[in-house]
Amino acid sequence: MWSDVLFNKFSGPKEEKVQKSDVGKLDLIGDFPFIRSPNDMYLSRSFSSKVPHINQLHTWDCGLACVAMVLRTLGFVDCNTGELEELCCTRSVWTVDLAYLLQKYSADFYYFTVTSGANPNFSMETFYKEQLPSDLVRVNMLFQRAREAGIDIECRSISAEEMSLLILSRNYIAIALVDQYKLSHSWLEDLCVASICNDRPGYIGHYVVICGYDEDTDTFEIRDPASSQKHERVSSRCLEEARKSFGTDEDLLLIRLTNDNPNSP
Repeated sequence: MWSDVLFNKFSGPKEEKVQKSDVGKLDLIGDFPFIRSPNDMYLSRSFSSKVPHINQLHTWDCGLACVAMVLRTLGFVDCNTGELEELCCTRSVWTVDLAYLLQKYSADFYYFTVTSGANPNFSMETFYKEQLPSDLVRVNMLFQRAREAGIDIECRSISAEEMSLLILSRNYIAIALVDQYKLSHSWLEDLCVASICNDRPGYIGHYVVICGYDEDTDTFEIRDPASSQKHERVSSRCLEEARKSFGTDEDLLLIRLTNDNPNSP
């Protein structure tokens, strides 16, 4: 498995400083914005940032709850979804809206997506059908003004391998747009027969925070604002399928943990 190659020199002590001979193995993430020098990075086989769990209050504010979790992790301990709702000024929340919220709090982050702007191909999805026509102009305008607002957007996909290394570097957590059905019903996919699969609902957009990874089990730790569980683990395969489902555009907000944060090395 890829991780055996990446981590074979870290199988002794639980955590080791990356040596010069190992730097090449970090090429996957070495060119990321605001990445620390590989010589200063630490990797372990398992790591989870201390991210508080916040439940969403409505069907539409999962993204706001995720931003609140991130901001509390960054030290804004009194941040709540009500405050963010006032700043957001819409209940049709897109990832770009969350990016502008993070920018208001001067968070260090990067926005990855495979589509710049609102994707018109989603117009036939039930989840988007009602709001997409009225959101197109607003969302596309936010994308056009993003660079001027200090928001960096890169059109590229982030792999599970890259995600795991970024988490294990202890420098990052992420907000990901996922298909909620695929995230919560991954066990059904393996047992699925045609008659059952044909009856499953379409895309259901949802946001979660990714804050941990365990190499031995190949699982990610997440904070799901729709769940009563404060800590959840999902397989790398499950998260990858949910993140890359049609409807997500693979939207990902990668947030750097500041030096003042207790999660930072």
